[in-house]
Amino acid sequence: MELTLQRVITYLIPYLLGGIGVTLSVSFWALLLGALGGLLLAFLRVYGGRFCKVIMVAFSAVFRAIPQTILLLLLYFVIAGSINISAYWAGTLSLAMISCVYQQEIFRSAIESLDSGQMMAARALGMSQTKAIFAIILPQALRRALPSWTNEVAGVIKASSLVYIIGVVEIMRLAQYEIARSREPFAVYLAVALIYFVCTYAICFILRKVEKRLAIPDIS
Repeated sequence: MELTLQRVITYLIPYLLGGIGVTLSVSFWALLLGALGGLLLAFLRVYGGRFCKVIMVAFSAVFRAIPQTILLLLLYFVIAGSINISAYWAGTLSLAMISCVYQQEIFRSAIESLDSGQMMAARALGMSQTKAIFAIILPQALRRALPSWTNEVAGVIKASSLVYIIGVVEIMRLAQYEIARSREPFAVYLAVALIYFVCTYAICFILRKVEKRLAIPDIS
């Protein structure tokens, strides 16, 4: 056991950290694109009328009912088959679409938690619905969504490990290379687990600090 821990610390972790840049990059773009799409879908669901609401509910239900690995593979082959892009961007866009569905629910809940009278008051003052959304609803919704969004960040970072199955060279792909070479899966997966734990914990810790600074006083 002592030799295993020594190997994990002195060799495996430094080796696997060679893929941390790709892991964080995939996570960043998936979260950013997912957030933009999720916000759009959330506002369409809340303010887009009955037809939009039905479409958004069905869209969300389908994506949430299918395992992420299956969705990733299906979306990857659809995207890669339609557009000539790299496995990196195909995997990133696939994760972004999956995250978009979950972020839609996060932002929808935040929007619906606001007093509906704010929109009516803004319209009564002569503001258009679009202007009221950007000036009044969106800033409050983002602050209220942050605690749940932090959990989504952790989920996407962990889900980014799935892109190794389509050939993206990140932490898990490097782990597979090392397992094939050394035949020591326990030590390799232990190193992978430690890296993901530290990475996820550190990012979530920072976001919790941001959450406390931006918390709306009347609901803290």
